[in-house]
Amino acid sequence: MGFKCGIIGLPNVGKSTIFNALTAAGAEVANYPFCTIDPNIGIVQVPDERLQRIAEIVRPPKVTPATMEFLDIAGLVKGASKGEGLGNKFLGHIREVDAIVHIVRCFDHPSVAHIYGTVDPERDIEIINTELIIADLETIEKRIAKIERLAKTGDKVARKELDTCLRIKNVLVTGTAAREITFQDDEQTTVRDLHLLTAKKVLYVSNVSEAVLKGATDCILKVESIARKEDSNAIAICGDLEAEIAELPKDEQQVFLNALGIQESGLNKLIRAGYTLLGLITFYTTVGPELRAWTVPRGSRAPEAAGKIHSDMEQGFIKADIIHYNDFIRTGTLSSAKETGLIRIEGRDYMIADGDIAHFRFHV
Repeated sequence: MGFKCGIIGLPNVGKSTIFNALTAAGAEVANYPFCTIDPNIGIVQVPDERLQRIAEIVRPPKVTPATMEFLDIAGLVKGASKGEGLGNKFLGHIREVDAIVHIVRCFDHPSVAHIYGTVDPERDIEIINTELIIADLETIEKRIAKIERLAKTGDKVARKELDTCLRIKNVLVTGTAAREITFQDDEQTTVRDLHLLTAKKVLYVSNVSEAVLKGATDCILKVESIARKEDSNAIAICGDLEAEIAELPKDEQQVFLNALGIQESGLNKLIRAGYTLLGLITFYTTVGPELRAWTVPRGSRAPEAAGKIHSDMEQGFIKADIIHYNDFIRTGTLSSAKETGLIRIEGRDYMIADGDIAHFRFHV
């Protein structure tokens, strides 16, 4: 399985419309709050021209692309952290994801009511972020209460954890997300164990009308400015247009986009932005009848990448035969690459590069 992204936002911002277009999962779409009650889940294949090119050369019986999982989480409202709307249940769903895709309404539509009456991206983003911060403060305060007594006994581990929690709390009370804090290596375990909502990376998506998709309206610029301030990413897509594209046969989709003067679909933009945000790369394996793409964080060492395939391969890792995609394409076949010395033998400390084609050798 790839990485999991939670799609959040206020009610009636187009979350489910975009989710449907991206995943073709058929989530219910309606013009009233809380249409989405349980999170809809969709698995999306990652568009990958390199995988297609390798497949044309290798001609394997089976080709398996990398995937991303999207959760369409119900609309949050002011007071969600205190149970307003369908609040706490949805905040719990967000804890399960690797990153957040925050849909921000940047369109006017007379038949789609805005829950707060007017289109105002700064206000809408602040409402969502405030609710997540309040929920995190509750988490932090509970943790502090639990470890404070132990820290007072002189337990050094508890003391360090308490210091980290107090530092996070002091930032959260200012209305700042935990992802804007720079944590030291010895604090990372505490942060991971807390599962803070605002520690997750965020991709802001301005949902715009088709008329302004290729422009930069004030609304889009405001969202981009907010993203820059917190070192997040921002893109603009048109949910209604993506829904139209999703209904077309695959071979007609790019023709449709070209006719509109658009280079790529919102799906491609979103996945590219998501990969960049999370620092993800893709490597490939061609063992047996299957050519497969795998996703790992940038900086993953060879045994960790092998572990994505099977835990036994990480535990019994011996070495990896590696050739980069560019070298493979230049030589045309794996046998030619081997003859010209382009297939390298790498050990445990080798960091997998984006585009590597790997054959892991292991013993259990």
